[in-house]
Amino acid sequence: MADFLMILSEGAAEPKSFGILTATTWVSIAMAIFIAILLWKKVPAMVAGMLDNKIAEISKQLKEAEALRLDAESLKAEYEAKLADAAREADEMRARADAEAEALVAKAKTDATALIARRKQMAEDRIAAAEAGALAEVRTAAAKAATEAAAKLIADKHDANADRALVDQAIAGVAKG
Repeated sequence: MADFLMILSEGAAEPKSFGILTATTWVSIAMAIFIAILLWKKVPAMVAGMLDNKIAEISKQLKEAEALRLDAESLKAEYEAKLADAAREADEMRARADAEAEALVAKAKTDATALIARRKQMAEDRIAAAEAGALAEVRTAAAKAATEAAAKLIADKHDANADRALVDQAIAGVAKG
């Protein structure tokens, strides 16, 4: 096969038209005409204009993207600052809540201590009142029992003559006085 290609390349003559124009010459002429038409129709200027428009559009998009990036960075910084403020406020609120809770616990302890003291005093007062009432009842009962016993003793030991002597003695004591 290699021999066949060598034979073709050595012995083959290139076809010519009008006796002088070869295929390569025709292709060259067609390319020159094509390029001349492109230049005459201002195709390179149109392509350059389209490329310039595309470059301008891309540049505009890049500028917008840069502005958006800067806005996003500023928003990020702003929200980070807000987040830091919120965290600080949360810490302050937690500290205040802890302090208030401690104050409430301390107040509850003092209130409970005071309540216990008041209830203890009230209980002691009730006990003292109950003791005084019981003591008064016992005294009343003792006095009543003593009165009844004395009345019974007097009734048993005194007769009408003893009563007269006591009445006479009382009158005499009043007359002297």
